[in-house]
Amino acid sequence: MSMSVMAADVAIAAEGPRQDAVVALIAALDRYLLDLYPADTCHLLNIAELEAADVRFFVARKDGVPVGCAALRLDHSGYRPGGYGEVKRMYVDPAARGHRIGDRLLAKLEEQARMEGLSALLLESGIHQHEALALYRKAGFIDRGPYARYEDNGVSVFMEKPLRENAQ
Repeated sequence: MSMSVMAADVAIAAEGPRQDAVVALIAALDRYLLDLYPADTCHLLNIAELEAADVRFFVARKDGVPVGCAALRLDHSGYRPGGYGEVKRMYVDPAARGHRIGDRLLAKLEEQARMEGLSALLLESGIHQHEALALYRKAGFIDRGPYARYEDNGVSVFMEKPLRENAQ
């Protein structure tokens, strides 16, 4: 399978996060989230964590310029039979929104999770991220309670999407 997805003039491919333009995207996401939520409720992976062996990091480029990113953190801890992928660092530059780049990034994460043999995608988002929550629901995610190390903090929204039958 190809490691990139082409759609119109947007390419999505696995890349390293330690690139100036990508670091700037992640910093913009951090600012956005920290403006919305208390710092202790933001579960952010830093650049070094995004380079870990259990993380798959993707960059969306429009005309060669990074306009979005997303990560899939693999979890085989036994919390969920078959392991799961956690959606992390989903972000599209506001100037590039409206072109379904978020849909494409999420589809790429799901494709990667299926290739990894994972049973589900899980995520933690926030109550103030209405567009993101709509995107996830449109993609088949359903609300659930906290999972793994997360706790209910009043601002988090937890969601999941089974990737194979009988996945729980």
